[in-house]
Amino acid sequence: MLDANSIFSRYQSIRPRLPKATFTAATLDIESLLDIGNEVDAFVFDAFGVLNVGETPIPGAAARLKELRKGGHQIRILSNAASYNHQGATAKFQKLGMQVDADEIVTSRDAALANLNDGLWGCIASPSDDLTDILSETIRLEADQADFDRADGFLFLSTEIWQQSQQSMLCDSLLANPRPVVIANADLAAPRDFGFSLEPGHYGHLLADEGLQDIRFFGKPFPEVFEMVEATLPGVPPERIAMCGDTLHTDILGAAARGWSTVLVAQDGVFSGLDTRTFCEQSSLTPSWRLLRI
Repeated sequence: MLDANSIFSRYQSIRPRLPKATFTAATLDIESLLDIGNEVDAFVFDAFGVLNVGETPIPGAAARLKELRKGGHQIRILSNAASYNHQGATAKFQKLGMQVDADEIVTSRDAALANLNDGLWGCIASPSDDLTDILSETIRLEADQADFDRADGFLFLSTEIWQQSQQSMLCDSLLANPRPVVIANADLAAPRDFGFSLEPGHYGHLLADEGLQDIRFFGKPFPEVFEMVEATLPGVPPERIAMCGDTLHTDILGAAARGWSTVLVAQDGVFSGLDTRTFCEQSSLTPSWRLLRI
């Protein structure tokens, strides 16, 4: 599942688990976001494939954000990033040259932690993640089956060191004793400098495929992150918020389900080098606008 076609097919196969939305009849091609400035009050940006690819900023993205601010538009970043805390997310975008403040960023990790109950949470996390922003009790899951079995629930933050053997341990533990699993990044895959990486959403849906029921997904396309963005934009009508993303089943579907306008960014993300119109037709996911880069 490491190319655009297979990623798209997997998203299509899990479509019944995703939100439902209605779409415009056709997509209008535009040259830049400046073309729709009069129709939008707030631009919300996905990160991977729109502002950056891995650790590399996309040419022109930072300058476009400045132009939009100068034109009076509000800017937000909405990222399915869960491997680092909110402070780390802010630092990352500033390192990429994006002038954004901490209160202009919403991540899937923010949403997941806001909905975390008390108890002992088995955390699947990057080794560099100190987990200090998690208020509940935590245990880091590695290779000890006893740790899997004693957790009250599971918090999936990162796939950085996750192996199939650990996935099997998690699945076996849950089948023997069902408990909640919080997927803090609903993406199946993400574009990187080297290609695609499998993300927590991929492993969460594998658990759902096994018949496990209490799998909770946070991040696009699920509503909590969109609600968090809306709370920072009081008085802005949903249709005047434009979600700019590269993935049909996360960015476009999730935003449309909230009544937002949508912009499919085609050049650097999941569909890089491919004709996005084919995928839109096959999925009946029709963004309001389409462009190569923002």
